[in-house]
Amino acid sequence: MSEPIRVLIADHDGATRAGVRLALDGHGFELCAEAASANAAVEAAAREQPDVCVIEADLPGGGIASLGPVLAKAPQTHVVMLSRAVDDEGLFAAVRAGACGYLLKDMDPARLPMALRGVLDGEAALPRALMGRVLEELRAVENGRHASELSRLGVDLTPREQEVLEALDRGLRTAAIAQSLGISAVTVRRHISELLRKLGAPDREAALDLVRGS
Repeated sequence: MSEPIRVLIADHDGATRAGVRLALDGHGFELCAEAASANAAVEAAAREQPDVCVIEADLPGGGIASLGPVLAKAPQTHVVMLSRAVDDEGLFAAVRAGACGYLLKDMDPARLPMALRGVLDGEAALPRALMGRVLEELRAVENGRHASELSRLGVDLTPREQEVLEALDRGLRTAAIAQSLGISAVTVRRHISELLRKLGAPDREAALDLVRGS
């Protein structure tokens, strides 16, 4: 017989943890640890080296923020996030941080074992409601969400300026943009200044109005 798939469940809610345990019971999974906080999840992942970590996006201490430390201490594990609601920013942040899936807590529990096995086989575990948004984001990143409007305005942005513009359009502030792109806040402000110069806009809001065609 094959070895059971070892799973770590990290969620602040005991009822949710129990529901995940129940959904996986009898399907070839073995619960190796539970955690109710980000720090506890990182410690458990380092200790147990699970095959899969199921982590709540809103875990106390930062569910998404815990992905980096979890994957650093348990590099072979596959992380799947659990969220209470559809959250575009949370989804993209989790994927950028290394998550292999992003599932909703109100999903059919019977689908969870299949979703986790799919992750181990190299598939992405995403609900249909989020799959379309991921495809839209990929197309936007590839083509530039505001490519047609920038072309009409005769404005040519560098790839980094385009990334900063997309982040501004998502409502991110300077510090958040710096963190998401792995650059300093000073560099972000420099890119924004160059964006404003190229667009002939007095501030960020005016620049966004221009590229949105407002």
